[in-house]
Amino acid sequence: MKTIFSSKRYHYRPIVSIFLIMVTIVGLIAGMVGCGGGEDIRMVATGKLHVVGLRSSGRVVAVGDNYYGQCDVDDWTDVTQIAAGTYHTLGLQEDGRVLATGDNEYCQCYCPRTWTDIIQIAACGPSSVGLKSDGTVVGNYYGSNWTGIIQVATGDNHTVGLKSNGTVVADGDSDCYTGVDDWTDIVQVAAGPFHTVGLKSDGTVVGAGFIECYPGVGDWTDIVQVSAGLLHTVGIKSNGTVVAAGYEFFWHGSVGGWTNIVHVATSGLHAVGLKKDGSVVGTGDDLFWGECNVGAWTDIKQVAAGLKHTVGLKNNGTVVAVGDNSSGQCNVGNWTNIIQVAAAGGYDSDDYSEAYGYTAGLKSDGTVVTTNEYFTAAVGNWTDIVQIAAASMHMVGLASNGTVVCVGWGGGCEDVGDWTGINQTAAGGGSVMGSHTVGLKSDGTVVAVGYDLDRRCDVGDWTDIVQVAAGSAHTAGLKSDGKVLSVGDNSAGQCDVGGWRDITQVAAGWYHTVGIEEAATVVAAGNNDYGQCNIATWEGWTDIIQVAASGGCCECYLDAPELETPGRRRGYTVGLKSDGTVVAASLEVELANWDL
Repeated sequence: MKTIFSSKRYHYRPIVSIFLIMVTIVGLIAGMVGCGGGEDIRMVATGKLHVVGLRSSGRVVAVGDNYYGQCDVDDWTDVTQIAAGTYHTLGLQEDGRVLATGDNEYCQCYCPRTWTDIIQIAACGPSSVGLKSDGTVVGNYYGSNWTGIIQVATGDNHTVGLKSNGTVVADGDSDCYTGVDDWTDIVQVAAGPFHTVGLKSDGTVVGAGFIECYPGVGDWTDIVQVSAGLLHTVGIKSNGTVVAAGYEFFWHGSVGGWTNIVHVATSGLHAVGLKKDGSVVGTGDDLFWGECNVGAWTDIKQVAAGLKHTVGLKNNGTVVAVGDNSSGQCNVGNWTNIIQVAAAGGYDSDDYSEAYGYTAGLKSDGTVVTTNEYFTAAVGNWTDIVQIAAASMHMVGLASNGTVVCVGWGGGCEDVGDWTGINQTAAGGGSVMGSHTVGLKSDGTVVAVGYDLDRRCDVGDWTDIVQVAAGSAHTAGLKSDGKVLSVGDNSAGQCDVGGWRDITQVAAGWYHTVGIEEAATVVAAGNNDYGQCNIATWEGWTDIIQVAASGGCCECYLDAPELETPGRRRGYTVGLKSDGTVVAASLEVELANWDL
């Protein structure tokens, strides 16, 4: 039997479309093991764009995309196991019942809520599976006729069951598991979209399905847990180190440096590891970009945040950058005599699957450099520039005489050449949402041009403004009395800044706004799915002298193409301290602070 889910939201298509497929979550090997398995243990599970953690207290935490409510787990108690599908989360309680939250198009949440006497759960894609104490299996797709099962794992289109005698059964798309009938001495199974992996009692590993997903695992030894990812396989060794096989694109080789790992989960284009101390590490493109790896930076005088990368300007005029470099946006190591940096990014495709980024630098002689090959020729002609601003689709330069130059598209460059008396500029807009440019005039009034369906350019009545900032679809202005104004899209609360006081600087991300208070502390408003506004948990955020904010859309319009109903939002915040060091807040930082 072969069944392929065809929902657009899950992208369960042939292998040519694998990069948007959600894969299995595999639990810690501890008694009952497997996809979201383990009894009364600390563990992590990861969906396509969210990460879930189980605390020793039985409470659950989650961070990341919450478009379908898959992170609404704050009130869960007495949970002993967790599992995560693409857009849903499961929690097994002590009494054998199952909690579920998130997308329910395929009954992946409603069906589990009716189950009883469950001892292990598994989830992947839109699939939910439960193992009952009598060795039978329940689920919304496969394996319901099995008996004598001690662990289950589920992939996108198949489910695997481990029997008490160490043999394995499977149901669903046979291309994913052909050959498992011959396996023996198996102690744990894991399932990905296109393959199945089995851990043997002697610590070796076997695989079935598409060989590209598990090349070389037959040579692994001393393995205590395996996890099956999109096109890759990850294993934990008894010494707490991690090995991986398959397409390195999904883990960038970085898991080889992990230590003290007790549990690993893989999903989408990323992997998450739980350390002995209860903290969490992660790697991969869809959740972990490395844009917050700024802890070692020193002697920084300005920071800028792009879609997936962070840039720091050093006091000596050189530039450092971390994060995604797929567009060459971090190739700034040879820049010199820079006095200001700007960073931005966007998406090349309507489904937000292809991202890009770029960096710009203002030199002390008034010229500008950029990594954006589309803008290089234009900015090469700019002279006498005193400030630059960058957004997804355009870049702006302020000349010393108060006029403005611009390059790009999306509406942000419209009529800026007519502006005069400008003291500062800001550039905003997202790849699909159109661009806009904001100019602060010397008399404290503000002008704005560009896409304005959401009224982000409605700044004509602003006065006494001393600084402006532009997000993807909103604009913020700092008044001379320390209050803040904001207009435009407020779907995530990013414009709820009316109560702020004594602010000295504002920054605008895609869906959040950040301000520095006179006390050098930080306030934030807007979307907080990735911890970008979670100031209560931030460590080291004191003596802040400058902030930068950014983010992305992450399939914002796949399901809701109307501009007024954006979907999956993400973001991060960077802060520059008075001592020249840098701090950051994002999903990676949130996970590092977890104490499970």
